[in-house]
Amino acid sequence: MKLFFTYLKQKRRTLLALLIFAVIFGAVFALYRLPLRAVIYPTGICAALGALFLAVGYSRFIKLHGTLETLKTLTAETISDLPQGDIISDDYADIIRSLQSEVCGVKNADELKYTDTVDYYTVWAHQIKTPIAAMKLTLQNEDSELSRRLYSELFRIEQYVEMALAFLRLDSPQSDYVFRKCALDDVIKSSLRRFAQEFILRRIALKYNKSNRTLVTDEKWLAFVIEQILSNSLKYTKSGGISIYEKDDCLCISDSGIGIEPQDLPRVFEKGYTGCNGRADKSASGLGLYLCRRICDNLGIGISITSEVGKGTTVTLDLSQKNVRAE
Repeated sequence: MKLFFTYLKQKRRTLLALLIFAVIFGAVFALYRLPLRAVIYPTGICAALGALFLAVGYSRFIKLHGTLETLKTLTAETISDLPQGDIISDDYADIIRSLQSEVCGVKNADELKYTDTVDYYTVWAHQIKTPIAAMKLTLQNEDSELSRRLYSELFRIEQYVEMALAFLRLDSPQSDYVFRKCALDDVIKSSLRRFAQEFILRRIALKYNKSNRTLVTDEKWLAFVIEQILSNSLKYTKSGGISIYEKDDCLCISDSGIGIEPQDLPRVFEKGYTGCNGRADKSASGLGLYLCRRICDNLGIGISITSEVGKGTTVTLDLSQKNVRAE
């Protein structure tokens, strides 16, 4: 009914014009003292024909509206059968086709530019890893407070390189996710080995309860998520320890760090949001947890954070995996 009134509203000028014509004829016949029945009869016939034309027009209007509603659900590339009819409709169709061509051109140019950017930074990342590896070997031959600190900073540089690559590949059309069965312990242990020097240098205790869970996931991307969480835990934990344990189909990583302010908790996964702790730490980018959430969405893993200021933070990864299958 609402659609019918909308149609009548569109035709209001035509209906008003017909009414005015009937009034004019009636007024002229009245002035000349002619029988008004001579106006009423043709007016009634015209009204009946007008109602018929109105019904046919409304039927076409409904059909056109349905077609346009379907087109609204399509992307610019998939729109093909545009409504044909009068000259105005054809003009609109030509405009849409022109815009389609322009959108496709812009999209192709953006994809080419994006591919070039990813290729450049991929090459850059592989090149920068060579001097990083060389410096690591050099520092491993020395055992001093300075060498250990330099090794720690070098490790952070390596993490930032991997974060940059992950950020670039996140929206890549060519997904490199490979879902296979893997042991959760193997993923965690490989991540912990990378942070062993950090735990020793910062004198942070580690409590790790082994898990016998096997899950279907991409090992590389899950390791990236765990490493980002461990990196944050180590960064904001000055003393105490970090615990890794499994609870109710979830992997929990808890620390005894400075915690997160209550007003920051709902926004920690937002892109670029650093919160109070991040503003205090000038090196914070606000991308780590954002990347973790995006990657977890792709892996079919839920991620959440609970925290209490001054007592610590717990990051929970929901590993229940309802709709994930191995390739």
